[in-house]
Amino acid sequence: MRFGLFGAAQAQRGGGPDVDSAAGFKDYIEYVIEAEALGYDSAFIVEHHFTGFGQVSATLNLLTWIGARTSTLRLGTAVIVLPWHNPVLLAEQAATVDLLSGGRLDFGVGKGYRHNEFAGFRVPMEEAAPRFEEAIDIITRAWTSNERFSFHGRFWRFDDIIVEPPTVQAPHPPFWQGAGHEDSIRRVAARGHNLLLDQFAPIDETIRRFGTYKTAMLANGFGFDPMQVGVARAFFVADTPEEKAAAIDRRLAAQRRLHAISQRPDGNNTASIMAFSDTREASEESALYGTPDEICRKIERLRDAGVRYLLLNGGGTARENLRRFAREVMPHFRSEPPVRARGAAA
Repeated sequence: MRFGLFGAAQAQRGGGPDVDSAAGFKDYIEYVIEAEALGYDSAFIVEHHFTGFGQVSATLNLLTWIGARTSTLRLGTAVIVLPWHNPVLLAEQAATVDLLSGGRLDFGVGKGYRHNEFAGFRVPMEEAAPRFEEAIDIITRAWTSNERFSFHGRFWRFDDIIVEPPTVQAPHPPFWQGAGHEDSIRRVAARGHNLLLDQFAPIDETIRRFGTYKTAMLANGFGFDPMQVGVARAFFVADTPEEKAAAIDRRLAAQRRLHAISQRPDGNNTASIMAFSDTREASEESALYGTPDEICRKIERLRDAGVRYLLLNGGGTARENLRRFAREVMPHFRSEPPVRARGAAA
């Protein structure tokens, strides 16, 4: 099995001279650098806006810095929300990260699900899906065209352009799409893209989604490699039931805070990631919290269903948690050398 990271840095807010807003980002960078040394394979970093919590908003900027400080770590976005971005400018920026990192970019994209972000950008949520699909078409063409081209779509028009620089990975960095609903998963497979599954869904639901993607990939003639599915999970190595319960309480409080800003005013946000994001039962069942033995048993359920790639959210920069997982859990699932995702650089 492969193990990567999922999550983000967090910048403090405040007006006093004793507040170092960059501290959270600096700590996270050191956390990721140590993760590479401990044997983690990747770091997938989120994109969010207008939270008030200091979450990462300029994902590719942060990954550029991390890429300069690491040598083998895959650099993932999880996810860049395409409806908010000029796709040509984004293609140029992402290609630059791939070039400078020696072909280590994993380009994770999504439609977005938080109402407050769409409202802040004044982009209707109802346009998310068509904007997303059009942007993928443009970026794919930008990365694979060696000649100038024009594009006239519903949302974007470009004339006589060629995107520079070229990507290192051929034909382009692997696309990873976040999806959870069956129809959305099938659309990911229809393009042959890799799949990112969220950290909130219970294990049985995650296994069902994994199976939907596998079936759809085979039906579309792409073949299937389990390394094409990254399953996000929260993780915390605890010594006592009290430590585990406290960690679940902290996670649930954070989830409910984010759920509140994500919900539509009419309460009708149907995004799959919202389905389990504020329930304690799902938090207890999905999260890899507990002793090493408890965590191993949950991972074994996923592994036995075919899952081979976990992206771990440790809630920030808890270095001892990172070390304990690498020391006490990962060796049980590393009997074979890591296998790179299809389309990723060797």
